[in-house]
Amino acid sequence: MQKRWNILKQDKEQISSLQSAIKINPTICAVLVQRGITNFESAREFFRPELSHLHNPWLMKDMDKAVDRIIKAINANEKIMVYGDYDVDGTTSVASMFQFIQSLHDTVEFYIPHRYKEGYGVSKIGIDYAKEQGHSLIISLDCGIKSADLIAYAASLGIDFIVCDHHLPDEIIPKAVAILNPKQKDCTYPYKELCGCGVGFKLMTALSEKLNLPSEQYLQYLDLVSIAIAADIVPVTGENRTLAFLGLQKVNSNPATGIKALMELANAKTPMSLTNLVFVIAPRVNAAGRMDDAKKAVQLFIEKDKTQAIALAQLLHSDNSDRREADASITIDAMEMLKADPLNEKKKTTVLYNENWHKGVVGIVASRLIETYYRPTIILTRSGDYAAGSARSVAGFNLYEAVHACRQYLLGYGGHFAAAGMTLAIDQIDNFKKAFEEVVANSITPEQLIPEIVINAEIQFADITDKFYNIIKQMEPFGPDNMKPVFIARNVKDAGYTKVVKDLHLRVVVKQGDKILSGIGFNLGEKIKYLQNNQSVDLVFTIDENEWQGNTSLQLKVIDLLPASSLQSD
Repeated sequence: MQKRWNILKQDKEQISSLQSAIKINPTICAVLVQRGITNFESAREFFRPELSHLHNPWLMKDMDKAVDRIIKAINANEKIMVYGDYDVDGTTSVASMFQFIQSLHDTVEFYIPHRYKEGYGVSKIGIDYAKEQGHSLIISLDCGIKSADLIAYAASLGIDFIVCDHHLPDEIIPKAVAILNPKQKDCTYPYKELCGCGVGFKLMTALSEKLNLPSEQYLQYLDLVSIAIAADIVPVTGENRTLAFLGLQKVNSNPATGIKALMELANAKTPMSLTNLVFVIAPRVNAAGRMDDAKKAVQLFIEKDKTQAIALAQLLHSDNSDRREADASITIDAMEMLKADPLNEKKKTTVLYNENWHKGVVGIVASRLIETYYRPTIILTRSGDYAAGSARSVAGFNLYEAVHACRQYLLGYGGHFAAAGMTLAIDQIDNFKKAFEEVVANSITPEQLIPEIVINAEIQFADITDKFYNIIKQMEPFGPDNMKPVFIARNVKDAGYTKVVKDLHLRVVVKQGDKILSGIGFNLGEKIKYLQNNQSVDLVFTIDENEWQGNTSLQLKVIDLLPASSLQSD
């Protein structure tokens, strides 16, 4: 499928002003302006993140109440439960907060709900367990903002809640002792995009200030915060970028024993980037909850003994191998079902059900199918007496609204713009499938069904130098809203050595004017035809480094190419 090229507009006045201020290549200035960096001060903060850039934690609504209640619990020797979700953000949040409280207070326990027995977020089983064990305070992390009824139930049992969450609140806010969530309507905290672990980090910062503890008491958990930021796909802007930058420094210099064990087991190369955390650490942590029990992810993060940490890391590694097998075989099944459907090509959605598919990987399979059939996708499987599943969207389409419009066929649902989950009666699957197809077909635009490549700026090969690339490297860590810059070079020709490797990939050696650059285009082998017979192409790429036999050189990571005459843009 040919992708849409969206070449972002340039604000020439702001680019010129920024270039005068910071004296670097105008193409990089163009990218910075697109990211809201328009003057010397904002550029200095962007390129040199430091602790002093973090906001005052006391600006967060209810921070004083949360700190006072925890100190009261410590002084009265109350039993405290640290409760979090079963994904990476939840388990890193719990691991950091549990260790922080444990350093001040003996009677603390952590709790992660079981994905299949209890479901997402705060559970009645968890609250009943807290009551049995005599806990009078629960600190929930990465969940709780939508649990008004359960938090009221806990209060009826004499258990107070402090909620640390980052999900969008409903109209009804839980009656907790304190709610820390920058997305609350009346919270004036300047940065709204923290992940759950980030909110927990701000609570630990405030507690440390109140108790006059050394800053290392909370800074030691920055490696866990950076893993949560990477895995939870939150914007890598502002405070998140500072936390990710500092957290990566710790990952690469002095990571927690458990993180180090995971890195060693995965043969991870250092220095690690946020992308490495997404692909190396996050899947292994998530696999614990998908395939078995996420408690062992927390146990790994808090483990100090290297031998024990390696044993726990191997359990997560094994879960991840099982997860990969399950997701690969289910993806093959799903693709065969789609190929066997004569109406498939005309549909605007994918909704598939198989009662034997593993519930833990249906969201991953939905994402995989979107790589081939770019449209809103739902994968359902049997869960007890019902069908349950995960939905994934395409860029720009509000999936949650589409699922909400079909709610008459559902027993329960939840989610956000890009992803959702649902439960329904098995005999309602066909009705739901028809309704979902109808709703999406009537609301999705033709453009939203074509994947888009966002291109930051046009560049000349002559400008691609070591100095240029070194400035791009300083724009890391890359992630949502601060992605690695994507460039377009026009009228590029084969230098005579371009070839297809492994029947799939395009190994390019291309020239523009006198400058020759090499690179790789994964799964672009069929596009070699555009470079034959001395044809000119427009090339879309990012810039990378290639290491070979101890030598490092710049290379292009080709994303797409088209004949120069077929120039396209939104």
